[in-house]
Amino acid sequence: MFNLNNSSIVYRWWLKSAVPGGMTAMTYVRVPSGPVGQIGQPVRAPKTSELIAAQLRRQIVRAAVKPGEKLPPETQLMQQFGVSRPTIREAFRILETEGLIVVRPGSRGGAQVVAPDQTAAARHVGLLLQLRGATIDDVYEARKVAEPVCAAMLARRRTEQDIADLTAVVAEIESAIEARDGLPDPAQWTRLSYRFHELIMQRSGNKTLALQGAMLHDIVATHTELRTSRSFGETGTPERFRRAVKAYKKLLALIEAGDADGAERLWRSHMDSAAAYLLKDDLRGKPVVELFA
Repeated sequence: MFNLNNSSIVYRWWLKSAVPGGMTAMTYVRVPSGPVGQIGQPVRAPKTSELIAAQLRRQIVRAAVKPGEKLPPETQLMQQFGVSRPTIREAFRILETEGLIVVRPGSRGGAQVVAPDQTAAARHVGLLLQLRGATIDDVYEARKVAEPVCAAMLARRRTEQDIADLTAVVAEIESAIEARDGLPDPAQWTRLSYRFHELIMQRSGNKTLALQGAMLHDIVATHTELRTSRSFGETGTPERFRRAVKAYKKLLALIEAGDADGAERLWRSHMDSAAAYLLKDDLRGKPVVELFA
């Protein structure tokens, strides 16, 4: 069935719910219409397996079926949707590719729902950035936009646990620096300093920004470790690392005091200074894909 208006054509397909007793559901595909009078706009109707996958995906997202639980058996789904076994299996493959289910063979097997893994999303985002030729400079510019805002949000919403966790990371960073006469192990510095940045994003209270930070983790960590390992004999002095810790402590104090504006200003300044160091050589314009070559 379809409806017409001035801007688009809306196609609607009806399917039974995969959950017993569930409401009948429908899937929409909105296709922009051409100029008035134009007929024959190309459109690809979704495959039945895609519609079934969309229906099952909604049930998973809405927690009608929770992680660890199984979807109904293939035979039951075949009857409920009125389709063949290959169609159900194709729908399962779509969901498995998305990391929403795992399909295990055998009499005790079946399609089991799993909690979405952010590392899978990170791999996809990293791949897309690589395919589009994104540079390290581009990634860091995005971080400079997001992190200062997150610092301000964290200052407004901070909890005692947030303060305790940030304090613990700063203490670890200080120990790592002093244990090696001011020049920490590159891998350890990368892990701990990124953990501080990660906490700012995670504890900001905005799930979208937190996930954005997590998805850039591999790119940022790989670049930071590479840059730090290059600089030990050049600009990577003990004073530089101690200045970084000093900035972390200042930010922590502003967050604890609830000074959102001050936290945002300080962290933007810190990110600008860090960019001058991290992006000063040939790594600046390096395509993301080359970090993993």
